[in-house]
Amino acid sequence: MEIITVKIENPDGLNFILGQSHFIKTVEDIYEIMMTTVPMAKFAVAFCEASDKCLIRHAATDEALLKLAQQNALNISAGHSFIIFLKDLFPINVLNAIKNVPEVCRIFCATANPVEVIVAETELGRGILGVIDGFRPKGIEDEAEIEVRKEFLRRIGYKL
Repeated sequence: MEIITVKIENPDGLNFILGQSHFIKTVEDIYEIMMTTVPMAKFAVAFCEASDKCLIRHAATDEALLKLAQQNALNISAGHSFIIFLKDLFPINVLNAIKNVPEVCRIFCATANPVEVIVAETELGRGILGVIDGFRPKGIEDEAEIEVRKEFLRRIGYKL
């Protein structure tokens, strides 16, 4: 077995969701969930099929996001993994709906941070072991940083 890391290519710092599923129907179900949860959503999903033709299945409402999702899925190439790139919305807007898709087994991360995917490769194929999501903490927030956090959440409309 070989363990490698695959960096997520995300030149514009977009939010994305990386997960694992179990069935080819994942693409259609995620597409439907995205469209019914956030109408007019700009997103792309790419899914690594792990049996039959072993293709990268995909759907999108945005061509640039589609190319990004397809390339990242191909770079990871782990069976039954999927990646969803989002534009003008946050994972928090769709994450619970995605988790409730019957085929979705797990979510590895939902972030805009730099991410490295830890992948195991054997003779059979590849699987995601986990992710490195962003950077390690540099300290503990003080009262001033607590106020910065609270102000940020209010500025973006997530708190009153």
